[in-house]
Amino acid sequence: MKYALSLLLILFSFASYAQQHQLGIRMGDPYGITYKTPVKDKFSFEAILGRGSQNSSQYYRRTFENNRPVSSARYFGHQVSGAFSLHARGIYEESFSDDFNISEGDLTVYAGLGLQFRSVNIDYFYTTPNASPNTPEVIESRTNMDFGPEVFLGTAYYFKDLPISIFLEVGFMTEIVDRLHLKAQGAIGARYLFGN
Repeated sequence: MKYALSLLLILFSFASYAQQHQLGIRMGDPYGITYKTPVKDKFSFEAILGRGSQNSSQYYRRTFENNRPVSSARYFGHQVSGAFSLHARGIYEESFSDDFNISEGDLTVYAGLGLQFRSVNIDYFYTTPNASPNTPEVIESRTNMDFGPEVFLGTAYYFKDLPISIFLEVGFMTEIVDRLHLKAQGAIGARYLFGN
């Protein structure tokens, strides 16, 4: 809840300078709610609140192996839940409608940089060598937090007669907190345009 309140405070501080707001839904990695507002000509700010995909099974197993609860612990499996993602991004957007002879609406290409925070709960299941055959696996719960910069590239189409835009993007996040890790991301979505 504190993350959502922080995001709302950020959004309201930017809203006082913005002329047109865009609020929408993003499907992909991460998926959630996206809010975009112009800061300056061709430059925008975007905040995303949602859920990111989990990392690979090998990522979590390696994390367990590097930090075992006891030295004799043997990894058995894991379960991931409670994924959370928060982004703050700067975007540069350029119109390409004239280049493609588009007379209805506006086709843009955009690129940007941002910071991304992710959090996920993990239940690790493990055994120890001296456990009896009927002893159930031991469970250890952890919270895995990832933080780092991201870079992305996308395209958006703004309809002429509807206050709606659709977008498609791809990007990469480099995790620098917890451990160094590169993660590919991508999404599609739509936003509703409102304001002046």
